[in-house]
Amino acid sequence: MNELLEKGVRRLEWAKDHMPVLADIRKRMVDEQALKGLKIGMALHVEAKTGMLALTLAEAGAEIRLASCNPLSTDDSVSVALRDHFNLETYAKKGEDNEEYYKNLNAVLDLKPDFVIDDGADLITMLHTSRRDVLKNVKGGNEETTTGVVRLRSMANAGKLEFPVISVNDAHMKFMFDNRYGTGQSTFDGFMNATNLLVAGKRLVVAGYGWCGRGIAMRAKGLGANVTVTEIDPIRAIEARMDGFEVKPMIEAVKTADIIITATGNKDIIREEHFKVMKDGCVMGNSGHFDNEIRKDVLSKISGQPVKVREFVDQYNFSDGKKVYLIADGRLMNLSAGQGHPVEIMDMSFSIQALSIEHLVKNYASMEAGVHNVPTDIDRSVAEIKLKTLGIQIDSLTNEQKTYLEGWQEGT
Repeated sequence: MNELLEKGVRRLEWAKDHMPVLADIRKRMVDEQALKGLKIGMALHVEAKTGMLALTLAEAGAEIRLASCNPLSTDDSVSVALRDHFNLETYAKKGEDNEEYYKNLNAVLDLKPDFVIDDGADLITMLHTSRRDVLKNVKGGNEETTTGVVRLRSMANAGKLEFPVISVNDAHMKFMFDNRYGTGQSTFDGFMNATNLLVAGKRLVVAGYGWCGRGIAMRAKGLGANVTVTEIDPIRAIEARMDGFEVKPMIEAVKTADIIITATGNKDIIREEHFKVMKDGCVMGNSGHFDNEIRKDVLSKISGQPVKVREFVDQYNFSDGKKVYLIADGRLMNLSAGQGHPVEIMDMSFSIQALSIEHLVKNYASMEAGVHNVPTDIDRSVAEIKLKTLGIQIDSLTNEQKTYLEGWQEGT
């Protein structure tokens, strides 16, 4: 066994040993062969936790093809191990160029899948545009992330989405833990691995106060940073202020920022006007899905081509002597420069993925084309299994309490 392959096998085994919720679900699905004879195409970040989801679905009877949903997020050791040790068809490597990225997505769709699992909605978008030859085979899909759900809701609103898609991202057990605690921790895993710089005492700006932004701001505060939040939503801005953070427009925040992290799911968050007033030495990183939150093309145009000063850090030099830095080419830094979300977090999220695919298999015929929420019973069952694995017990309502809550007359 070569070194890269052995490393990938060890990482997959480590993930397996720390994903007890998925293990509980896997046992039943494998015993029942819940996905027997089905073809499932997947476009996710190809790393150890994703590998365990793919292997779970394969063990439950499905034929799987897996590609990366981001050119820089693949763990090559895991990709090799899935392909060469576990015999799972995997099309992914770190540092894919644009042509190779779409070639790999097309290889997944060449399977003519019955169901798809997507992260960012590139796979589903291709099914509705360049690969309509495969579309008729697809009965439904899952979408993992905020950015993808936004795209799919836009498609659905325009009447263009032609099969049911479950928004795994909007499950409580996903956004409350994956988006908040997962992104919060893994962002700084990527930041520290890329830069080896101190966070304590720095002025750190978080763009966006959704669940991901909340997690990043909370972890930054815990590391000793002075945190400023930028927002477009007045309610979230008030929440950020009441959570103890400064709130400013980006044009003001960048002037004193030592570190800026974007997490909005939108484009053009840091633009030319921001680069021009940015503080010397500022380090920028993105934890959103696509690499369009920080306008690196504009940055190159006004400062010249960057110099790679560390493996995951590019330095941009302005004519006045100012230097600014960009982590991981503006791609999601927690996976491009780190190992992604903690194993225990993705245990919950990928358990929801597995159960949602099973739900689609059983119910797709009665589901309309469009974006669907994760059924409440799936959300709750994952929470209950997680509590069991933690050895935590909770209270339950008495019959009298249930009656009281269901009543409407005044009583004692």
